[in-house]
Amino acid sequence: MAPQREWFDKDYYEVLGVSHDATAKDITRAYRKLAKQFHPDANPGDQSAEEKFKEISAANDVLSDAEKRKEYDEVRQMVASGMGPGGPGGFGGGGFPGGFPGGGNVRMEDLGDLGGIFGNLFGGGGGGGRRGRRGGGPVGPQRGHDIETELHLDFLEAVHGVTTAVNITSEATCSVCNGSGAKPGTVPDTCGTCGGAGSVAVDQGPFSFSQVCPTCGGRGAIVKDRCKHCKGRGIEVRPRTVKVRIPAGVDDGQRIRVKGRGTPGTNGGPTGDLYVIVHVAPHSVFARSGKWDLTVKVPITFPEAALGAQVKVPTLDAPVTVKVPAGTQSGKTVRVRGKGIPRASGDPGALLVTFDVVVPMHLDDDERALVEQLGEKLSPDLREHLGV
Repeated sequence: MAPQREWFDKDYYEVLGVSHDATAKDITRAYRKLAKQFHPDANPGDQSAEEKFKEISAANDVLSDAEKRKEYDEVRQMVASGMGPGGPGGFGGGGFPGGFPGGGNVRMEDLGDLGGIFGNLFGGGGGGGRRGRRGGGPVGPQRGHDIETELHLDFLEAVHGVTTAVNITSEATCSVCNGSGAKPGTVPDTCGTCGGAGSVAVDQGPFSFSQVCPTCGGRGAIVKDRCKHCKGRGIEVRPRTVKVRIPAGVDDGQRIRVKGRGTPGTNGGPTGDLYVIVHVAPHSVFARSGKWDLTVKVPITFPEAALGAQVKVPTLDAPVTVKVPAGTQSGKTVRVRGKGIPRASGDPGALLVTFDVVVPMHLDDDERALVEQLGEKLSPDLREHLGV
């Protein structure tokens, strides 16, 4: 992940309304609340809400990813110490806190980790990156936002896996100009400033780096006749259907990543990702233990528990016969191998069968008499050791 220069200006923690030591759950909770409030579907035609939605999506994109968040925090520490663009000693004026020994040009690789941040930030002389400039200048290629949706599955669909589709409304490639931003029947012209590269070489103080082209904003092309449908952005907000492959054994609450199905990038940037949050309905018979094992409770009678028996239990396929050992106590669990959740590779999980000894609640006269006779035949007082 290449740091972006807008990271120097934006406090993403403040955007989401969380503290700087917020947990991943705190960040997700705050993002969902704000995304619901400012989503374009909930605020049709409200441009300020749409911009706010993009801002909180960008904040979540960074803070919800541990690696991105670490780099962002490093950049923000630089801001706090006055080492940002335009700040005291900042590289915006060609200087650097404390200066450089010997003066002259400085190579990015000589700066260690800090040089890595600057190198990614400015393209390291190699061009192309996610860049911006204080004051709203050219921002260059920008990756699209990651988006989320929810999917409800029944228990067996989650167990076996399923290919399905989700319906979402979000930014998407313009259906009229196919993302070019140009009026249908026309094509963008190659940018004369950068020759289509999207970046130009800049010497600034001790640094030499590639900077986003100020003429085309990093696109490498100029649109003269703009598409009226998307106003030249190449992006529109519309409903769309996305095919999703849900793997076998998916857990309730699990996030499935669908690469490249988020919102489109701008100025030639890559598309974001779609995250599908899965909700699994409970089953009337089975439950789960871990990722691959199934559980089932099987009621048995007192005679079956005392004498032992062979009982049929359900599985995901055909029923199987399971032995009840003589003297089985209520709550005893036996393991039936290979009858749990199937895997794409490796053996299926197990079926954990828990026996529940059922005590009759109502007895007729004959049944009561038989139970009384049994009680007289059983072992001495079981509570003798209690001393009561």
